Amino acid sequence: MSPYADDLSLAHRLADAADRITAARFRARDLTVRSKPDRTPVTDADTAVEDALRDVLLAERPDDAVAGEERGGAVSGPGRTWLMDPIDGTKNFLRGLPVWATLIALVSDGSPVVGVVSAPLLGRRWWAATGGGAWLRDGAGEHRLAVSKVEGLADSYLSTTHLGSWGEHHSRDAYLALTDACWENRAFGDFWHHCLVAEGAIDIAAEAIVNPWDVAAAQVLVTEAGGRFTDLTGAATFDGGSALSTNGLLHEATLELLNRHRG
Repeated sequence: MSPYADDLSLAHRLADAADRITAARFRARDLTVRSKPDRTPVTDADTAVEDALRDVLLAERPDDAVAGEERGGAVSGPGRTWLMDPIDGTKNFLRGLPVWATLIALVSDGSPVVGVVSAPLLGRRWWAATGGGAWLRDGAGEHRLAVSKVEGLADSYLSTTHLGSWGEHHSRDAYLALTDACWENRAFGDFWHHCLVAEGAIDIAAEAIVNPWDVAAAQVLVTEAGGRFTDLTGAATFDGGSALSTNGLLHEATLELLNRHRG
């Protein structure tokens, strides 16, 4: 059993509370939307979820720090910090697409130790805690997760993100080289492709630009499933500004290719 079992239980209760809010506000006619300074959208559901989860954490973990996408807070440092993204995939949420999730992570002394990803409209929840494995609950029940065993880039299934973000934050040439090197590529995006790496459904997920609350839960999920999670420099961190999840077998080859074509 994970030493963080009690924290994982709390994270599930937080996700339950979030699901009740987000599911009720999905496709709501009176949903309010505004733009943040970086022009990304935020809805009243985003803020309602984060405020509700902060209230629970204040009551149940008053000595822990909290940081979230909408209300801020320090994301790293000594001690324990809860990180949350109330709706990862807000653009999908706004367009009536069901591919969005609430992300909840507990970071202890700079390392994610608990992660829950709850996607209620997909009917899926992923979770992991250090020493306890990675798990998925869907319509078929609960399943322990394991990454794939694919060993070569030419046989691998890749998911990545918008080409423009690679040109701005990493390298357009590296993006094209990676997609060309892999057997197949898609853009599942946001939380989903990291979860699919943990499931073993795809082999590589790469993002040129992320925020810490986007991927802290993914780091513990992928590593507990037997994979590897770093930023695009190879540092095993959730706050490096980029993200690379793989089955582990493909990680070094992916990093080498990306760095060789960065220019």
